[in-house]
Amino acid sequence: MILNIETGTEVCSVALTENGRLISLRESGTGRQHARQLALYIDEIFRELDIDPHDLDAIAVGQGPGSYTGLRIGVSLAKGLSYGLGIPLIAVSTLGSMARVALEDFEAGVLELHHPDRLYLCPMIDARRMEVYAQVFDQALHPVTEVEAVIVDGTSYATLAAEREFVIFGSGAQKCADVMTMPNVHYVEVAHSARGMAAFSDRAFQQGDFVDTAYFEPFYLKDFVVTTSAKKLF
Repeated sequence: MILNIETGTEVCSVALTENGRLISLRESGTGRQHARQLALYIDEIFRELDIDPHDLDAIAVGQGPGSYTGLRIGVSLAKGLSYGLGIPLIAVSTLGSMARVALEDFEAGVLELHHPDRLYLCPMIDARRMEVYAQVFDQALHPVTEVEAVIVDGTSYATLAAEREFVIFGSGAQKCADVMTMPNVHYVEVAHSARGMAAFSDRAFQQGDFVDTAYFEPFYLKDFVVTTSAKKLF
């Protein structure tokens, strides 16, 4: 039984899974409420299913890339639970779990893909201005590119988009719609969700692929930049 936590985007999401199967899910896309919502969602799941935290076998957390503050909130709570309960900590790629949600939505008939046996999935997370965090996967969720920060223009992923149907989704997708207009590029609605972590965290647990609870840090991809407020305080 694994508690999966994803806070790297505007969605705060918690999923309880057992042997890779989703048991309970709590999530909200209201944004900037992660610090308040996360512990509440976890407590609701435990109460709903009458589960003691000591029944858990591991904690899984979305490792990013994504929101600096969101990742810190999720990872801090995940590390606290892992350490306090004496159970392993698992790190799951935020972009990988987004791609998994897209495939699950297709299999459930929620999402229409024109060529599901020959496509590229490209989850994107907004990284301000015209930049996104992105990674490309094939239909079997094998990575085709590395995780990268991309400044989107008309040539972005043009070579891959010429090969197969290229499906873009996530919080960074909207800014691409006016510039990435190649015929094979399609934009779909896929929500960020911790349910996409289930298969990855279960496999990691079976393989003993854990991270060091004390030293693990989120994958920010870029350094956090402190900006000066435009408001005059005095």
